[in-house]
Amino acid sequence: MHIGVIYALLAAVLFGASTPFAKTLVGQMPPVALAGVLYLGSGIGLLICYAVRAIVKRNDQDQPVALTRRDVPWFAGAVAAGGVAGPLLLMVGLTSISASAASLLLNMEGVLTSMLAWFVFKENFDRRIFIGMLLIVAAGVLLSWDQAPAIGLPWGAIAIIGACLCWGIDNNLTRKVSASDPLQIAGTKGLVAGSVNLAIGLALGATIPAAPTVLLAGVVGFCGYGLSLVLFVLALRHLGTARTGAYFSAAPFAGAALSLLTLGEVPGALFWIAAALMGGGIWLHLTESHAHEHEHLPMSHAHMHSHDDHHQHEHDFEWDGVEPHAHAHQHLPLRHSHPHYPDIHHRHEH
Repeated sequence: MHIGVIYALLAAVLFGASTPFAKTLVGQMPPVALAGVLYLGSGIGLLICYAVRAIVKRNDQDQPVALTRRDVPWFAGAVAAGGVAGPLLLMVGLTSISASAASLLLNMEGVLTSMLAWFVFKENFDRRIFIGMLLIVAAGVLLSWDQAPAIGLPWGAIAIIGACLCWGIDNNLTRKVSASDPLQIAGTKGLVAGSVNLAIGLALGATIPAAPTVLLAGVVGFCGYGLSLVLFVLALRHLGTARTGAYFSAAPFAGAALSLLTLGEVPGALFWIAAALMGGGIWLHLTESHAHEHEHLPMSHAHMHSHDDHHQHEHDFEWDGVEPHAHAHQHLPLRHSHPHYPDIHHRHEH
């Protein structure tokens, strides 16, 4: 299995499993404050990982590629959309919708991520991928209908779909910086987004609950938002935005399964029909294959790499022979054919 697929599926499992745990915390603190604690847990946990790695690798020749000044606008937009607005809308939605239905409804993130990637950022797609996304959309509509109250709109479902749109924007902007250090990206995002959300919550009158609750929320945030985002950034690097979003659509199934096992929720018929539709859509994405003759144009960038067919360059420094390694390097023109994804080296037109 492609390493990018593994990264995406692991990210999906971690994020999906966090939803039922977040549901149990919703009643213990206001949504804005909870979103802040979740992201602060992510940021603080990753900051510790970053510090430990820096100590362990302080004498290594190869160091992760840090964010650059030109990355800042993309990264700032990603933090605002996915780190501040998205979690807030999710917490609001969880106050009026079951955790299992919310978990499956989060599949809309993959759909909206892909739609933005295809029609705004011009990433390529084919009929198979499009049909898969239609199945996931149909499942999301069923879940929204199932959550509709007798009178009025299903505001819980609408809030979660809004969160998915924010994360779709976040994912496409994060792809622009995905060659950089994923620990730095995810950790900085957690610290900034967590601080902003928590400050908003406190300004609105929220109170910090008991230490055990805060600690549990921090651990949930570290696993479901922090480690998950690190893996997601790595998947973006290897798969592109739309494909990563498609594989990430497996997240709600992990969350729904955990909700059914731990929270004792009993889903209705529409839930299972939606689950079947989403499963079919994800299967179409998992079985996709894309290969054709394509041309690599000259480009220069920096990221962690090994010397494969795409990295046949010389070094202007004394290299210790360890792979993978990271440094600025230049790609010469190359034309060949092989199965590929729209990763950081395959963003060509079709």
